[in-house]
Amino acid sequence: MAVFTMPSLGADMEAGTLTEWMIKPGDTVTRGDVVAVVETQKGAIEIECFQDGTVETLDADIGETLPVGAPMATIRAPGDNAPAPAEAAAPPKTPHAPKPPAPPPAMPDTDETPPASPAARALAAERGVDLAALSGTGPGGAIVMADVEAAAAPTRKPQAEPGAGLDMAAMRTAIANAMARSKREIPHYYLSQTIDLQTASDWLTETNATRAPGARLLMSALLVKATARAAAKTAQMNGHYDADGFHPASAVHVGAAIALRGGGLVAPALHDAQDLPLDTLMARMRDLVTRARGGRLRASEMTDGTITVSAMGDTGADAMAAVIYPPQVAIVGFGAPVSRPWVAGDTVCPRMTVTATLSADHRVSDGRLGARFLAAIDAGLQAPAAL
Repeated sequence: MAVFTMPSLGADMEAGTLTEWMIKPGDTVTRGDVVAVVETQKGAIEIECFQDGTVETLDADIGETLPVGAPMATIRAPGDNAPAPAEAAAPPKTPHAPKPPAPPPAMPDTDETPPASPAARALAAERGVDLAALSGTGPGGAIVMADVEAAAAPTRKPQAEPGAGLDMAAMRTAIANAMARSKREIPHYYLSQTIDLQTASDWLTETNATRAPGARLLMSALLVKATARAAAKTAQMNGHYDADGFHPASAVHVGAAIALRGGGLVAPALHDAQDLPLDTLMARMRDLVTRARGGRLRASEMTDGTITVSAMGDTGADAMAAVIYPPQVAIVGFGAPVSRPWVAGDTVCPRMTVTATLSADHRVSDGRLGARFLAAIDAGLQAPAAL
C-alpha cells in the first residue's frame, strides 16, 4: 500500500485545502493522473498521482485543510492483494464521506443555488457560468469543476477575470516568506551582462511578418530558450539544493515568472524547455499565462522548476536582480529591451539590447562559472534561428 500525501507545492506552502476529489475508492490510477484539486495561496492546483495502483481509501474530507505531508488517500499498488474480509471487518480504514464544502461568505448557498466546491465556484465566476442552471455530479449532488467545464465549453471566455479564485493578500504573504527564507539561507551572488539583441529582434520581425497574431513569437520565448540551452550545458545552474547538498537536474524545467492581474507572482515550470521548438515553447508559455491568471495550474508545474527566468517585457526597468526561488540555485532576470549606442566594428550605431542579471547560489557555483553561463545565453541569442 502507498499513502498519497498532501504535496509541497513550493517553498512558500505549509498547508492546502482539499476542494475536490477526482477519484473514488476502486478507481484505477496511473502516474500523472489528476486525482484531486487543492486550494493554496496561488489558486486551485490540480494534484497529480505519483504511482500506479487502485484507490483503496480516501482519507481526507473535501473542505479539510491539511499540512504538507498529511495523508490524503491510500493506493494499492499493482500486484498487492486486497485486504481479506477479516481484515476489512477489523478497525476499517473506510473512506470519509465527503462533506459539502462550505461556500465563501460572498457567495452563500440559496434555495436557487446548488452546493458547489470552492474551486467550482471560482471557475464558474471565471467562465461566467450560472451555478443555479447546473446539475452536480459530485458527492451529494454537489457541483464540481468538471460540471462547470462541461457547461462552459461552448462559451468559454478568452481571458480569466483579474485575480479569479486567488487570495492576493495570502499570496503576497507567501511570496514574502519564501523570499525572506531565500535571502536568509542562500548566499546570493550577482552578475550582469548587456546583450546585443538586434539580430534576434530582426529575426523575430522577419519570422512574424506573415504570421497571424496568435501564431507570432515573442522575444520572451527566445530568452527562455537561450537560458534553457545554456543551463543544459552548465549543471551548476540547473538543479536543487537541499539538506544533502546540490542535486543537478537531468533536464531543464524553466520556471517562467508570471505576473498575475491584481498583484502576485507565480513561476510554473516549462518542462524540457531546452528541447522544445520555439513555436511549441511559445504555445506552452501562452497556455501557462492563461491558466496561471485563472488560478488553474498543476502540481508538477509548481514543483518541477530547475531554474527560473523573470523578464520585464517590453516596458519596465533596464535591469533586474531577482531572488532565487528555493530549492533552485539560479534565476536569470532580463530587463526591458532598449535601444542603446553600440560599438559594432569601428562604428557606433543604435542597437536593441537587453541586460541579463544572473542571481546564483555561491554554495554551488562562482563568478567565473556564472560569467560563462551568461556568455552562453548571449551566444544563443546571436543565432536565434538555431534556438
